[in-house]
Amino acid sequence: MESKRQQKVARQLQKDLSEIFQRDVPHLFNGAFITVTSVRVSPDLSVARVYLSFLATKNKQLMLETIQEKGKVLRQHLGERVRHQLRIVPELSFYLDDTADYADKMDKLFAGLEIPPAPAEEEDE
Repeated sequence: MESKRQQKVARQLQKDLSEIFQRDVPHLFNGAFITVTSVRVSPDLSVARVYLSFLATKNKQLMLETIQEKGKVLRQHLGERVRHQLRIVPELSFYLDDTADYADKMDKLFAGLEIPPAPAEEEDE
């Protein structure tokens, strides 16, 4: 269970990283639309796990590797934004958010189920 401080920091990091991806450095990622879906912060606020979703990109894994390579630049931009709020700028770990793919897979599984109607119960009167 995350503390209130972790939740607040995670929300702030998510907001700031979203703005960085869309306003500050979109040229680094060839104009791909990158969405920060969630951020999880360690209890000591030194590590942030950032979950990303991509639109307008064919190879998501390659895009994730590119983001990981540019992690220092992203952390520098983040540091400029949160320098008055956090003592330590967290190390950023980027992960592909696959919840949309998982939800789509589950929808297809449920749509393919054949559920027989319940048998009619006979009344004893």
